[in-house]
Amino acid sequence: MKKYTIFLSIFIVFIIINMVIYPDLYIKQTLNGISAWAFNVLPSVLPFIFFTKILSSLGSIEKFSIIFKKPCEKLFKTPSISSYVFLTSIISGYPVGAKMTADLYQSGKISKSDAFKMTSFCSTSGPMFIIGSVGIGMLKNATFGYIILISHILGALINGIIYRNIKLQNDTKLKINKNENNYNKNDLSSIILDSSLSIISVGAIIAIFFVIITSLSPVFNLFPSSISCFFEGFIEITKGCIDISTSINSIWAVVACSFIISFGGISTILQSITMLNQLNMPIKLFVIQKFTHAIFATTISIILILIF
Repeated sequence: MKKYTIFLSIFIVFIIINMVIYPDLYIKQTLNGISAWAFNVLPSVLPFIFFTKILSSLGSIEKFSIIFKKPCEKLFKTPSISSYVFLTSIISGYPVGAKMTADLYQSGKISKSDAFKMTSFCSTSGPMFIIGSVGIGMLKNATFGYIILISHILGALINGIIYRNIKLQNDTKLKINKNENNYNKNDLSSIILDSSLSIISVGAIIAIFFVIITSLSPVFNLFPSSISCFFEGFIEITKGCIDISTSINSIWAVVACSFIISFGGISTILQSITMLNQLNMPIKLFVIQKFTHAIFATTISIILILIF
């Protein structure tokens, strides 16, 4: 831990020095990160966080998801409510699935074991980003976007089956006192405040990681562009996918983007971990879950490319 702290301190000092020497560059990259958040993440994620939190506070989610009770229990060994989180995560993208999972645990509707299982398949990107931004916008081919999306979803389902046997000792749901007045937690102003703080934290993380990538660019430039863009995607998926689309052959770009999007990048993983803070979930476990999801999705994307 001491070596890790020393290394991190040196790296942060390195970034600060660069910011002092090249203020214009870092201001521009910070604004680029904020712009990427404002135009790609904020419009699609904020409404989902807000409305799903309202549904959760009203107790409506359980009613919507009851029809998936048996499939969820047999495939993932999770409550039926996990199906709603999965579908919402697929539609809205990162980090809504993580946020919903944490909210359900905090409201006493799922156990911590359930939450740990759900993060393996309920942390996904969405079609707006995969098909719209990556497929059509970056790779210039909607079919490629659909291949990545299908691989991403199937990979998540397989991932959920792999982690279905997670069981924590002394695992119980949080006890919520029904007689206690929870108005302050569930009134409209509190929901708006919680949703806003969540999405602002996502924007801050994205902007910070744009700065980190800028600081690491001299190191990345030592490698061929086809490799350096993959490193960038390993840190922040949006920037990585943009560079992959211009640096790698279109077929292999699909495979690379499939891996990066399913893994999520360090930036997205940190966003999700921030949302899952109440669970005290080990970061190592979540990273492993995202890595295996990426492996499954990449394998499926290769198979689909060979078929089509």
